[in-house]
Amino acid sequence: MISRIFLQFTAVLAAIVALISTSPRTIAAASEKPQYYELRTYTTKSEDQQQRVNDYWQNAGAPAYNRMGIQPIGVFTDFKDSATNKIYVLIPCDSMEIFASIPAKLEADAVYQKSAAEFLAAPKTNAAYERIESSLLVAFDGMKQLAVPAADKKPELFELRTYLSPSEGKGLNKVRMFNSGEITTMKEVGLAPVFYGRTLIGAKMPCLTYMLSGENLEAHKQHWQGFNQAPVWKQLQADPQYKDNMTTAISIMLKRTAASQF
Repeated sequence: MISRIFLQFTAVLAAIVALISTSPRTIAAASEKPQYYELRTYTTKSEDQQQRVNDYWQNAGAPAYNRMGIQPIGVFTDFKDSATNKIYVLIPCDSMEIFASIPAKLEADAVYQKSAAEFLAAPKTNAAYERIESSLLVAFDGMKQLAVPAADKKPELFELRTYLSPSEGKGLNKVRMFNSGEITTMKEVGLAPVFYGRTLIGAKMPCLTYMLSGENLEAHKQHWQGFNQAPVWKQLQADPQYKDNMTTAISIMLKRTAASQF
């Protein structure tokens, strides 16, 4: 059952909750504490599986999360179509407690259980997907809340970027670098960030992940050129305190699916 993916986090969450507290979300309220994000990735081997995952989120998953007050849910896939496209799901939570409560609430939601029954019980001879990978992230202080693109300016593409660091200290250093001017500069040049998160639980740690959005690929490239030429970015690059704080940058171009709520 999909809800089981959360169970592996339970013991770790208890320890983290003791260290980090959160409060309810109101988008655009700068004084609030950071949100938490689950970033889920479904591996598929066919267009049929991609459609089934998308249908699950559109008709069962996202509505159930919305009934818990968790919204909006972002659902994306690789920008270029292929039989092995992955499905990426972004789930924003206002606190660790809300995140940890999801499995029990899904279990008790009769509407969800009925609408998701076929997907949740898919046999190995007709699997709905290959595997699920999941990461739990906490938002940066420089952008504590999900920034949903304006309804009248829906971007054509989204760029999901992950930066790997050589050590935990260097990873935190890279987060500080973002909070010290990178985030503001990205906004100013039109890169339209959606979220920034430091990975608490997941693969390839220590790492951080963030998402940008763009009107189209060409405009997005121009916005990146603006960022690379920005004085603030050049100053940050030259600052010795931020030297060697990352080893690898992974970029994935995405587009929304019909199940996405932004």
